[in-house]
Amino acid sequence: MKPQKLIECIPNFSEGRRPEVVDAIVSAIQSVSGVQILDRTSDPDHNRSVITFAGMPEAVLEAAYAGISKAAELIDVSSHDGQHPFIGAADVVPFVPLADVSIEECVLLAQQLGKRVGEELGIPVYLYEAAATRPERKALENIRQGGYKALQQSITTDRVPDFGPMTLGKAGAVVIGVRRLLIAFNAYLTTNDVEIARKIASAVRHSSGGFHYLKALGLLVDGRAQVSMNFTDFTQTPLARVIEAVRREAARYGTAIHHTELIGLIPNKALVDAAEWYLQLDVGNRILESRLDAAFSNSPESSFLEQLAAGTAAPGGGAAAAYAGAMAAALAGMAARLTIGKPKYAAVESRMWEIAALADELRTKLNEAIAADANSYTSVMLAYRLPKSTEVEKTQRTAAIEKALQGAIEVPLKMIRTVVEVLDLLAEVAETGNLNTIADAASGTALAQAAITATALNIRVNAAALSDQTLAVKYLNELMAYQESASAAASRVEKSVQSRLKLGGSQRL
Repeated sequence: MKPQKLIECIPNFSEGRRPEVVDAIVSAIQSVSGVQILDRTSDPDHNRSVITFAGMPEAVLEAAYAGISKAAELIDVSSHDGQHPFIGAADVVPFVPLADVSIEECVLLAQQLGKRVGEELGIPVYLYEAAATRPERKALENIRQGGYKALQQSITTDRVPDFGPMTLGKAGAVVIGVRRLLIAFNAYLTTNDVEIARKIASAVRHSSGGFHYLKALGLLVDGRAQVSMNFTDFTQTPLARVIEAVRREAARYGTAIHHTELIGLIPNKALVDAAEWYLQLDVGNRILESRLDAAFSNSPESSFLEQLAAGTAAPGGGAAAAYAGAMAAALAGMAARLTIGKPKYAAVESRMWEIAALADELRTKLNEAIAADANSYTSVMLAYRLPKSTEVEKTQRTAAIEKALQGAIEVPLKMIRTVVEVLDLLAEVAETGNLNTIADAASGTALAQAAITATALNIRVNAAALSDQTLAVKYLNELMAYQESASAAASRVEKSVQSRLKLGGSQRL
């Protein structure tokens, strides 16, 4: 069965002290059929509430509008005060794709919501992150710099809204966008000296030279200094690593972490990663609940194969190739994990830990590429269906086809680059990993090569259809470079199989 399209929405409202107001906003969101409230968190010091809900795209759009409308009715930000930066009653409204929904679809949703809020509610709207209309607006902090009062001065000059009027009323402005899963995590210190929290925040956040994918502020909350953090990609910057850095920085100033706090929800993988880091334990797939889910529910793999077998144009060969690449990455991770803990391979154990983590990241990317490939192909089909009755329509259709074809080339090129990285890992585990897994590494190599062969065919077909053949040649040259790298990695695997298993020259892979 095709999985349900699911989007998460996590609006932040500038009210955390009046429960009746937050209740009214929650009720407005819940009044829309097809959405489920997953979590609500309010903080009086921040004077802010975060409500998490999810549902099908159309329902989420309606629920987000209902929440913004109710907040605009009940919250006056001209007299608002709180520790957290703000510019509006419904301050920020992000959409996050969860299941069978692309970033591009969420961007369209954000644009629709922004236009409606601007026109019907008369509230200035800014688009951020993946929905941003200009580079400097990708970062939320750039839009919200200086807060409500600063925006009052600059809304008609350098901060003209994407939708709505160029004036701020009592509801302020709203920032709407699309992002990946974010973890809002706070560490309270055993001191009330907010300057220490600010110094620690500066030391760990990316904008000051700290961890990538981490934003941080130093605040005073509940009489304690707090390091307030947003992890924008926990797979690249894990929680445990940052918390230990905060702990070390705090010790420099004679303080420590008193307790921590989660705002909203957190992905299960983030907790598993933290447990593995602190316990020095490779959990792998040995979590009871995960095994039970896999054993007694329809697996995602079965769903994908059913979609592939259905009589629809997408998903097709490109998505199948991404699936093969993801299986190759899974085998690389498996081979690395079966090397870890074996005394005979102690010299390479630390590297195998790294390979296992890298293989997991690449598998995730390739799994995401399954949907991305299907979406890019759908864009091409939609472009070819555009009207062509007038010269203007023909021109617009031609431009749309060209843009869609470029996307249908760039997506698989990115996928091939990822598969080449998988092949490099497979070559390494074949050369130095557990000898008992070398056939698995070779099998992964075969799958990766199949993924590249199938994807290359799609790229060549779409490149031939481009009007801009100079660009087509550029794409094809990039493809050839990846194919050469893939061939070199595959040769390393074959050489390892021949030498480590002492096979005869005629016994090839």
